[in-house]
Amino acid sequence: MTDGSQILIVEARFYEKIADALVTGASQVLDQAGVAYTRMSVPGTFEVPALIRFAIRSMEVGAAVQRYSGFIALGCVIRGETDHYDHICREATRALMEISTTYSVALGFGILTCDTYEQAWERADVGQKNKGADAARACLKMMEHKRSLRLVIR
Repeated sequence: MTDGSQILIVEARFYEKIADALVTGASQVLDQAGVAYTRMSVPGTFEVPALIRFAIRSMEVGAAVQRYSGFIALGCVIRGETDHYDHICREATRALMEISTTYSVALGFGILTCDTYEQAWERADVGQKNKGADAARACLKMMEHKRSLRLVIR
């Protein structure tokens, strides 16, 4: 798929080891597909949708240095002692879905929502469930669907 497509990977760095594994899985899939990507990090999962929206807005107003064909959201939220987990999971997920449907962007969802660090690691690790790779494959598939529907604007 070396058609000049560029993907923005937005990674929440709150759990650095998990973030690194998610990015490794996603980047392996993109490298294999021959798709270029840019990585940008944010402090936590709550900030992921905002950065994606910043990139979209930059493209809308013609200020973007890079136009992105797709986005991959990576991060992890682990349940704690308060209801903070519920709010972050719900709002980040809702915001990403809203961005995807409102702006018709290809978006791979790689936000892990787990009860324990061990569950998160199992899902992030490239030798186990490799959810970063799953998010990259989902983004590529949605980009393919956009092309087939002639929805790509360049």
